Amino acid sequence: MSEAEGLREYYAQRANEYDRIYQKPERQADLRQLETWLPGQFGGRHVLEIAGGTGYWSQFIAPACASLTLTDGTLEPLEIARNRVFGRVVFLQADAYALSPDLGSFDAAFAGFWISHVPIERRHDFMVSLHARLRPDAVVVFMDNRYVAGSSTPIAETDAAGNTYQIRVLEDGSRHRILKNFPDEAQMQAMIGEFGEEGVWRETEYFWTFQYRNPCP
Repeated sequence: MSEAEGLREYYAQRANEYDRIYQKPERQADLRQLETWLPGQFGGRHVLEIAGGTGYWSQFIAPACASLTLTDGTLEPLEIARNRVFGRVVFLQADAYALSPDLGSFDAAFAGFWISHVPIERRHDFMVSLHARLRPDAVVVFMDNRYVAGSSTPIAETDAAGNTYQIRVLEDGSRHRILKNFPDEAQMQAMIGEFGEEGVWRETEYFWTFQYRNPCP
C-alpha cells in the first residue's frame, strides 16, 4: 500500500472520530482566534479547499466567500461535511496531486492540516497541481499544527528524506503509521518559491498559518 493509499484508508476509518481533535481543552483559545480570523481572508472570493475532510474549517469559510469547492481524497469525511457546510458549496472527491481542469479556476485556495501530510519530496508536485487551478492574484492560505510536546502525538520515526511519522491508535484499537511533518517558516517560504510572492507566517501556541498571493503575469 502506498503512503497516499494508507493515508486515505486511515482517514476513512477515522472520519467519525476526527473532530475530537478540536476538543482538546488547551487548544480552545487558539481555535477561537483562527475561526474568527480565517473567513476574512476569503471575503467574496471563489475558494478551492484542499483536503477539506469533515468540513470543520469549511463551515467558517462558506458564509464569507462567493463559492466554495470542498475537495478531499476520501469519501467518508466528505459525507460528514455535506451535513455541516451550507451555502454555495460543491463537494468533490479529488486527488490533491492531480486536480482536474474540470474543477475550474479559483481566486483563492485553502488547505488546513494538509501540508503536514505531504511528503517533502512531493511538495513541488502538490504546488504544481494547485497552481494550475489558480487565477492570477489568487489568495492562498495554509494552516497546520505546531509540534507541542504533551499535546501533539509524539514523533515515532524520521525517514531519510526528513519526513516524520506518528503512530496513531483509533477507537477500534487499530494502529496506523501516519506521515506528519511540522514545517517551519523557512521550509514554507522555500515551498512556494517559484509559485508565489513571499508569504506571511503567523503562529499561535498550537497552530501556524501561512498566506501568500499567486503573482500576476
